[in-house]
Parts: sequence; C-alpha cells; structure tokens
Amino acid sequence: MADKEAGGTDGPRETAPTSAYSSPARSLGDTGITPLSPSHIVNDTDSNVSEQQSFLVVVAVDFGTTSSGYAYSFTKEPECIHVMRRWEGGDPGVSNQKTPTTILLTPERKFHSFGYAARDFYHDLDPNEAKQWLYLEKFKMKLHTTGDLTMDTDLTAANGKKVKALEIFAYALQYFKEQALKELSDQAGSEFENSDVRWVITVPAIWKQPAKQFMRQAAYQAGLASPENSEQLIIALEPEAASIYCRKLRLHQMIELSSKAAVNGYSGSDTVGAGFTQGDKYVVVDSGGGTVDLTVHQIRLPEGHLKELYKATGGPYGSLGVDYEFEKLLYKIFGEDFIEQFKIKRPAAWVDLMIAFESRKRAAAPDRTNPLNITLPFSFIDYYKKFRGHSVEHALRKSNVDFVKWSSQGMLRMSPDAMNALFKPTIDSIIEHLRDLFQKPEVSTVKFLFLVGGFAEAPLLQQAVQAAFGDQCRIIIPQDVGLTILKGAVLFGLDPAVIKVRRSPLTYGVGVLNRYVEGKHPPEKLLVKDGTRWCTDVFDKFISADQSVALGELVKRSYTPAKPSQLVIVINIYSSEHDDVSFITDPGVKKCGTLRLDLTGTSGTAVPARREIQTLMQFGDTEIKATAIDIATSKSVKVGIDFLNY
Repeated sequence: MADKEAGGTDGPRETAPTSAYSSPARSLGDTGITPLSPSHIVNDTDSNVSEQQSFLVVVAVDFGTTSSGYAYSFTKEPECIHVMRRWEGGDPGVSNQKTPTTILLTPERKFHSFGYAARDFYHDLDPNEAKQWLYLEKFKMKLHTTGDLTMDTDLTAANGKKVKALEIFAYALQYFKEQALKELSDQAGSEFENSDVRWVITVPAIWKQPAKQFMRQAAYQAGLASPENSEQLIIALEPEAASIYCRKLRLHQMIELSSKAAVNGYSGSDTVGAGFTQGDKYVVVDSGGGTVDLTVHQIRLPEGHLKELYKATGGPYGSLGVDYEFEKLLYKIFGEDFIEQFKIKRPAAWVDLMIAFESRKRAAAPDRTNPLNITLPFSFIDYYKKFRGHSVEHALRKSNVDFVKWSSQGMLRMSPDAMNALFKPTIDSIIEHLRDLFQKPEVSTVKFLFLVGGFAEAPLLQQAVQAAFGDQCRIIIPQDVGLTILKGAVLFGLDPAVIKVRRSPLTYGVGVLNRYVEGKHPPEKLLVKDGTRWCTDVFDKFISADQSVALGELVKRSYTPAKPSQLVIVINIYSSEHDDVSFITDPGVKKCGTLRLDLTGTSGTAVPARREIQTLMQFGDTEIKATAIDIATSKSVKVGIDFLNY
C-alpha cells in the first residue's frame, strides 16, 4: 500500500488535488495535514459577537406539520407581538390563528394556493380534474423521516405524483414572505422591503443537521435571505422558542394542571420568573403535529439567560400518530385495499374525511361519556358500495370492531373509549420518553414542566402527563399554547443571544495524519511517505456530542502540512453521532465540509520550516462555521458546515 503511494507522481497532483481518490487515505496523502502540538481551545466568546444589522421588524414563521403561521414585532416596540391576521375559511371547531400546512400546485406544477384556500379550491374541483392537480399536506415530516436528505429529495402529492421537496418548501416560505410583507406594508402605510425584516424560521430540535440546513436553503430560494447575507435569517429550535416565551409568562397567562386554576401565591403581574429562581431547571415538552421535542433548560440570573442542560430528545410522536391510528381503524373496518384506493381515486373526499376526524379529535376528553360522530363523505359511501358490492353499514356490522357503530344519519359513531384508544399509542410514547428523560441525573431536580405546542391542547395528553409526573414537578400550560412557539421565536429574533449555552448534537473533527506508532495504530492505516511513517484517516476531535458549547465559542487547532513542499492543503471536516471516534472511516462518520487553502504566493517572504495552519470552528449557533488561516501569509478560507451535498 505504502509503496504504491510513493511510486505515484507527486508533481501535478499537488497543484490540483481532487477529492475523487478512491480511499480517504489516498486523498490525504498529498494534501494532508498533521497536528502541531499542542492543540488548544480558546473561549473567545467576546470578539465575535457580530455587529447587529438594523432590522425594522422581526417576523417569525412557525412552519408546522399540520398548521403554520407567522407573528411579528417591530424592533422599536419589542413588547408588542402581533400574530398574523385571521385567515379566511377556517374549520368549525378549530381556532384559526394558524392555517393548515397544505399547498396546491396547478397541473403545470406552478404554485396556486396555500392553507385553507388550497384545501377549499382542491375540494371544489371535479374529481377527474382534481387528479391532475398536485395537493400536498403534512409534508414537513418527510424531512424528519428521510435518512439521506439531499437537495433532490422528493415528496409525493395526493395524486401520487412526485415533486421536489425543496421547491415545495420554498413555495410555502415565499407565500409567507408575501403575506407578511403585505400585512406589514398595510400596517405601516408604506411599502415594506424584505431587507427591513429579520426572519426567524422554527424547526424541531430533534431534527438532524441536514434538515435544518435544508430549511435554510429553501428560505434562500424563497428570497427571505441570501448566502451572502445569512444573518438575516435565524433558524430557531421550536422548544427553545417555547422556552423563551414560557420564561416571560405572567402568572395569569398560565394554567397549572394540578389545580386547573391560575397559579396562586404570586401576584398576577409577576412573571414565572418570580416563581423561577437562580438555577431553576425546567423541561419544555413541545408536542406538535409531527414530533415531540423535549428540552431541559436552566435559568442563569441576573440576565435570565438560558442554558441547555441536556441535548434535545424526542421523536415522531405528534398528533399525526392519532390520525394514523384512525386510518388503521378504517383499514380494519373497510379493508386496507379499499382505503388506499379511495385515497388515490377520491383524494379530495379523503381530505374531507380527515378534516371531519380532526374536529372530533379535538373533542376527545378523559371524562367524556357521549359518543363522537364522524360524518362520512357521500363519495366514501358511494365508492365503497361500487368497490365491495355491499354497504358501509354492512361492513361495520361484519367487522366486529367494538365501540364503532353506524348511525342512521350517515355517520361513524365512536364511543369515547374508541377515541381514547386512538390516542393511546402516541401518548404512551410521549410518557415513556419523558420517563427516560427524568431518569437522567441532569433532569432529576426539574421544578417545572411546560406543555406547549398544538397537541398540548389535548386533555388526554394533559391528564396523562399530570398523572405520571405531577408529583415530581409543577406542570404548566400557557394559555395560548398553540402560539407559544411563534411568540417565543419572535422574542428570539429580537435577542438571539438569550440562549447562551447549547449542547452539541454531534461530534465534530477533521481528518489528519499522525506519526505512526507501532502497536498503537492499526497496520492497515500505515502510509510511508518520503521515509516518514504516517497513520492515516485519524479523526482529530474538535468537540464531542452532548458537550456544552457557549454561544460563539471558538475551538482552535494548529496544523502543519504533512509535507513541506505542498502547494495546497485540504482539510476535511467530519461529524458523528458518537463520542468515541478514532478514525474518519469508523461507522457513522460523515463528511460535512472541506476547507481548501492555497499555499502558493509566498515567494519572497521567508516561510517558516514548520508552517502553521490554524483551523477554527465556531459553535453554539444552530449553524457551525469553520475557517482555516495560513499564519505565514494570513490567507484564509471560510466554510459553512454542509450536510446536504456530501
């Protein structure tokens, strides 16, 4: 292996190295770096607090799985948060400060409408025409469930046709941008420019890095910001936003579950901060349509900065799980073959049925005794008869599904027990996840648990959380629980530095060559170059998964070219979900960035024999930036960590 490398021609390769070598070891051969000992960490947190651009307004977009919305605040009056105008065409029994996350494209794949407007228009199309239109809902979950997300990931519309996810997300964000700018212009009485706006988009904390980056790319495509002006857009984590809002709550704005009354013992004008003291820990349980996110924060007074105590956990246990159980129930009664066929052949009627279910789902409660009726669309009854040759009523009688009967008004009549059973798997998953979290030493002394997000409105979930954890901590629900994240995201955009310490979700490092040590390094990693024995593929760690990182923290390392005559060095950045990484070839290690530094142009200046290349990684924001500096020439190159294109 070694002599093959030495025998190759070194000349032309050095000026134009490519990353297309077959093995990682090969690619490090000629452009490699080796650590200059010792390496050190500098907590250089002050020098890089970027000068704030002046924005007139902060607009936060909560792009949810089931519903979306935006809110804004003028930087001159930050106390006043405006939630977007009421939307046209809400559902009965569902408050509509947010709009459904649904999007409709014309048969030519051009954007047509979003939200209620998309749903209603699609619904009114003739069934044969509807098959040509592309209708998408609940598509945000795709970013969470796709393991290998790229810019080319597809989504499937209701009619089975595929579209690029990036395009759909960009269309949706562009729609919010236009709505918000229009509303701001009306408010201000003059034209509002996009450059006046700082945008904040919220994403689940448990999303992996590629999904967060994907959201940013979509926002660039929608024109909210640009790579050159990336500070104009902040990607905020949903539970962090909720946490910032909960901290500021006045006591009359909360409901404490144990007493189901406003929290007593404090005057109504106090913030929870009055109940919060230095060092208090609290869990925010953000339960939405798609995911549940758990974060643990501690308040650091006097400024009330937040510190994240434990890395965000959670999973796909949102209210969609209840819809899925309802779908399984329909499979059981009417047959999976029929339901799947019905979805494709009568997509608009299927949407109708799920809307009917949604409003009954919201009526489920632990103490309910009377049944819940779900209207079956006429075309369901009609199509079923054609498909099976017998009636819906017959199917119900034959299916032996207890608790679900046919009512003479053409409805499915569900007993409260049947409805509660649909919630059970999802709620059990949430409780189990919380149990695991409370086992962790960092979490054992938590004083408050905030239930936020749309699913937190469900009395069944409230009751389950209260029953399981009410004796350990105070369980609190903000009054406008569905808008908590939106309002918190606005506060975050006004003061992004409020979260001071985060936990790194991944381990980061770079690939280097180390001097080969017999007996310590595996023989297959040996590379002999110009008489020097190197160990290749070494993962030189910058930061470990779940390590605390202060906002803006810089980790510095110094390297030197493995060969003095090198004209180019390439530093590859890698990440892993594990802490114990030794080599970049270990399972689960992914490449997520490349720094290429040109070392030419130094003739005339004396270059030291051991040339120092300083590499810096800056952590703590939801994004990570890396820089390499050639100390001899002060040439530098910068890169944002990229999880989508490697």
